[in-house]
Amino acid sequence: MTPTRLIAAACVAGLWLLLCLWAWRRARRQETQQARALQALDAPVPVDTLLVAYATQTGYAESLAEQTADSLRAGGLTVRVAALDQLDVARLAAYRRMLFVASTYGEGDPPDAAAAFSDQMLPAGPGEAARCAPALAGAQYAVLALGDSEYANFCGFGHRLDEWLHAQGAVPLFDLVEVDNGDPAALRHWQHHLGLLAGRSDLPDWQAPAYQPWRLASRKRLNPDSQGGPCYLLTLTPPADVDSTWQAGDIAEVGPRREAGGPLHAHREYSIASLPEDGAIQLLVRQMRGADGALGLGSGWLTHIARPGDPIDLRVRVNRNFHAPADGRPLILVGNGTGLAGLRALIKARRAAGHRRNWLVFGERNAAHDWFCGDEIAAWQRDGTLERVDAVFSRDQAERRYVQHHLREQADAVRAWAGDGAAIYVCGSLQGMAGGVDVALQDILGDARLQAMQRDGRYRRDVY
Repeated sequence: MTPTRLIAAACVAGLWLLLCLWAWRRARRQETQQARALQALDAPVPVDTLLVAYATQTGYAESLAEQTADSLRAGGLTVRVAALDQLDVARLAAYRRMLFVASTYGEGDPPDAAAAFSDQMLPAGPGEAARCAPALAGAQYAVLALGDSEYANFCGFGHRLDEWLHAQGAVPLFDLVEVDNGDPAALRHWQHHLGLLAGRSDLPDWQAPAYQPWRLASRKRLNPDSQGGPCYLLTLTPPADVDSTWQAGDIAEVGPRREAGGPLHAHREYSIASLPEDGAIQLLVRQMRGADGALGLGSGWLTHIARPGDPIDLRVRVNRNFHAPADGRPLILVGNGTGLAGLRALIKARRAAGHRRNWLVFGERNAAHDWFCGDEIAAWQRDGTLERVDAVFSRDQAERRYVQHHLREQADAVRAWAGDGAAIYVCGSLQGMAGGVDVALQDILGDARLQAMQRDGRYRRDVY
């Protein structure tokens, strides 16, 4: 072999050895990082630590988990972030609150790295289930499910994880959020819930909505002399050059300002109370004030600062999970306060479609002051759009009564409607009402039946 070839061979061998050394050191570094991560997970969990877990195929879920953790830390929360493959039921049981960012790979499969955890999610046999108490009883959770609607089993792994957590006794902090191909509107909805968890209404949007300049056409107070905060019906008209469409159940994302012409702040979400055929978006907005008396950012902008004729930055977000049933199945609509907005749009859609078997259960404070849209609802009952209307006013008797109490009292009727194929739609406050209604429906219908209705799209919620 010539000297030139010897030198070339030596160079190749040297490069190969360097590559082997680099690969070995990289593997050792990854092993060390994983060992440290596991050690951190096995360390005692400080009280109120919130776990953010992710299952990723490409790294996208991990980056969203880190953004989620950063948003929560901005609100002063203590957060741990971990990959799902580092976790098991025993580690999860150490946390009282957990958020999961879960990708779906292919036709409903977990990401490769989460396959081992997925194996833990296999249902227990009847005998085993009877012997074992739920491992996560008392814990709270939420799931951000990432997927691609081109696949039949859209967000399949996220839904399986959600159902498994519920079966383990955990209670949803809020409903699962589906993200189709990184949809920024769905991610903003997730951020909305993070803001509520963190107690921060000023968390910046990860990606600001592309607003359109709507106009505040009118604003009418619905509850003069009410014990509660002022509630207004707002009418907003679209720009002349925009063909705005939406469906009952969709959401208006509004960019609030502290003064007319001032800078935009993080978006606020409001259920749309009207249909495109009405020619305008209508919102029901309660004016909120902090402990110091300061106006809430979103409600203050819409109910006090903005004047009729002023531009309102607005974008419609599709909310497929709360669209009206396509067929004429019976519909039970349950809500309180400004949650009537989403239910009002659904009733309008059912009326337009000629679907008349609708039962409204609505709760507020006093019949004399808080029967929002009462004349309209009475007219719908007279013309047969609403087969049944039950209003529950919590302050009109010595003992407080809410919509969940009324549902329990009407348990036989709820079971009869559900037996006829009814869907149940709930809109309103997450704290108190939505949780109370969920527990009542579990007791009335049974947990397994209610979960089956949720899987079949017959139990839907728009709660905030």
